[in-house]
Amino acid sequence: MLPTKRTPSKTSLSDLSILCYGRTKAGKSTWCSHSPDALFLATEPGLNHLDVYQVPINSWDDLLAACGEIAAGEHRFKTVIIDTVDNAYRFCVEYICRKHKIEHESDLGYGKGYGLVNNEFQRVLLKLAFLPYGFVLVSHSQEQEIETRTGKQTRIVPTLPKQARKFVLGLVDMVLYCDQEVTRDADGKPQYRRVMRTKPHPNFEAGDRTGRLPPVLDLDFGKFIRAFNAALAVNAGKNQETKAAAGK
Repeated sequence: MLPTKRTPSKTSLSDLSILCYGRTKAGKSTWCSHSPDALFLATEPGLNHLDVYQVPINSWDDLLAACGEIAAGEHRFKTVIIDTVDNAYRFCVEYICRKHKIEHESDLGYGKGYGLVNNEFQRVLLKLAFLPYGFVLVSHSQEQEIETRTGKQTRIVPTLPKQARKFVLGLVDMVLYCDQEVTRDADGKPQYRRVMRTKPHPNFEAGDRTGRLPPVLDLDFGKFIRAFNAALAVNAGKNQETKAAAGK
């Protein structure tokens, strides 16, 4: 079972998992809709303005059924999008409570209910993440007050509960924060630009394990892909130069 050669890094967006989050109506779903052969698992309304393939998800059982069909592989889709993962988590809570005939996770005592919810949530998301498709989770944003060495600070994070958020942040390859940048024109009037932030920052959650993205991008899928592929080409060129130098 032990490997005999190294696993090459993933070079296709369809091999990666992404968390895309931001305020309501920031353009997250529109951005996701341009993913290659996208399938939305829609856990809430909000896609009516988009011409997309979608499966309405109204319960955890619906999500499990959709996951089964996706895993079977008899479809054309290359990217699976859960929009939103916040509602998916809520359905998971309802599923566990119904299964164990309780009204709230705390009713089982000693954190058992919360553990059951998180285990089920993680089990299904891990299964989806390991499938040979792009995997995108959409979430809303919220301000959270945190303690630092210098005092309290407000930070923008996804709206998932703490344990679910911690798991998702560790699962995905990219955490993309959809934001609005405000500048001033020559007359001092405000100009608004929708952007996507990709790098860690004290004021918001973001990150890019691939290292291929600039810190800030326009919230435009075409520009995102071009930046991703351009960095990939640069890295490939550097690798060729390294190999050539080593062969001399």
